[in-house]
Amino acid sequence: MFANIKAVIVDLDGTMLNTAPDFHAAINRMRAELPLPPLPMEDIIRFIGKGTENLIRCSLASDFPPVELESRFPAALKSYMGHYRDIGDRLATVYPGVMEGLAAFKAKGLRLACVTNKPMAFALASLEKAGLRQHFEVVYGGDSLPQKKPHPAQMLQVCQDFALPPEQVVAIGDSSNDAEAARAAGCFVLNVPYGYNHGLPIQDVDSDGIVPTLLDAANLIR
Repeated sequence: MFANIKAVIVDLDGTMLNTAPDFHAAINRMRAELPLPPLPMEDIIRFIGKGTENLIRCSLASDFPPVELESRFPAALKSYMGHYRDIGDRLATVYPGVMEGLAAFKAKGLRLACVTNKPMAFALASLEKAGLRQHFEVVYGGDSLPQKKPHPAQMLQVCQDFALPPEQVVAIGDSSNDAEAARAAGCFVLNVPYGYNHGLPIQDVDSDGIVPTLLDAANLIR
């Protein structure tokens, strides 16, 4: 299945970096300004993966009716973005096997892209701070194109950038978002078991396999 892979697309939050503590801190700083009580970490984990706008809306959905939430949304988004920028991934950690896996992909001559629903500016800052940016030829954030995962647009754009058919590309992520986008693009799909997946079991996601780490994924590709 993985004998003719030429490129790998890797998700960021929940796949390479555990950024949930930073999201948690920024959301609760934003909520304190409203003022609202803090949310537990498990709620934030369920909200991660569909982009910043969805994260904000989900974090306020139980506090305001839909019309009032939308009226408050612009200010809440601005507040969150400011707090997240201030926190600056100080709480984020690189998952085990990520550095080794990226190095193994490169050693096999595979081209690498990072595709995330995180805003591009924050995605680049996260990659730089973690020492991961140099591994990737291409990075696409949630605001790079009109659509974000689970839409396949970002995946298809990477295939176009690399001049490769989707069947020669494998996407690795921690959630159904990644799998659905890759499937729709025609790419192979691998999932890691340690990420967020909206708080749901990764075993229920349609994929071509679950790999313990990125290094294990690299070892599958011949």
